[in-house]
Amino acid sequence: MSIEAIGKNIALFRKEKGATQEQLAKYVGVSPQAVSKWENGGVPDTELLTKIADYFETSIDALFDRDLFDYSSIENAVIRKLQQIPRKYRFHSVMEFCWVIQQSVFGIGQPVGSLEDFQKNFDKSTQRYASVRDDGGYTLMGLGNRLSYFFVAPEIEDKEMAYFEGIDYVSLFADLADPAVFDTLVLLNQREQNKAFTPNLLVKNLEIPFEKAQEVINTIKKYGLIRTIMIEMDDSTQEVYSFQPDPAFCALLVFAREIIVQPDNYSFFSNGRTRPYLK
Repeated sequence: MSIEAIGKNIALFRKEKGATQEQLAKYVGVSPQAVSKWENGGVPDTELLTKIADYFETSIDALFDRDLFDYSSIENAVIRKLQQIPRKYRFHSVMEFCWVIQQSVFGIGQPVGSLEDFQKNFDKSTQRYASVRDDGGYTLMGLGNRLSYFFVAPEIEDKEMAYFEGIDYVSLFADLADPAVFDTLVLLNQREQNKAFTPNLLVKNLEIPFEKAQEVINTIKKYGLIRTIMIEMDDSTQEVYSFQPDPAFCALLVFAREIIVQPDNYSFFSNGRTRPYLK
């Protein structure tokens, strides 16, 4: 543990959060001059440490660069590292870890650089990929600025149970083939979560008849994404709906796109697979 580290880390966390010394000072309940003093080598009073850590969504130990875990354990090291990162930046850090994992699975002994530096070489419309496929499983990774993602699937033996048992894919894809259903799912995923709506939202935005809008809502309700709310009015009851977004729909779009537009711009690709994917 380093006493001197706390001032450096306060400055670092503050800049990562995009906050001013005045904003931190107001939250903690001190003067901006006190924050400046900390960042230049001073140490906050003990009773302020919890509020400072809360402001940065981190731990007191992270403020002091104090390691509580055994770094011979990679699991503990990853947990510790992510806990030190402000929450708004954590998913970017997770992608950096995935980038290292992808390179390791591919067989690279030393990382070739950060994902952020890698992406700087391409404009926002460029999409790059990485994939390793063998009989132990497969990875799929989007590297570009347009979309970043990482998917890993270790090999499983019972494909019937994993993929097909009890699942009616045909009905799902038939429903999604209706443009009104698909467009409604896109529209609802663009709105605030659980914001109430009526069929008139679809009538107005999708330019479909009221009866069709109600039919679409009933279709989506089958998948548990829409629930009905009854609101008591002065002399009547109004039926409205609430939509619960599911990131699985976004994932579906990601991989459907890769089926429609086959990825061909790979930075890392290895295909030693001999087994069928679904058998």
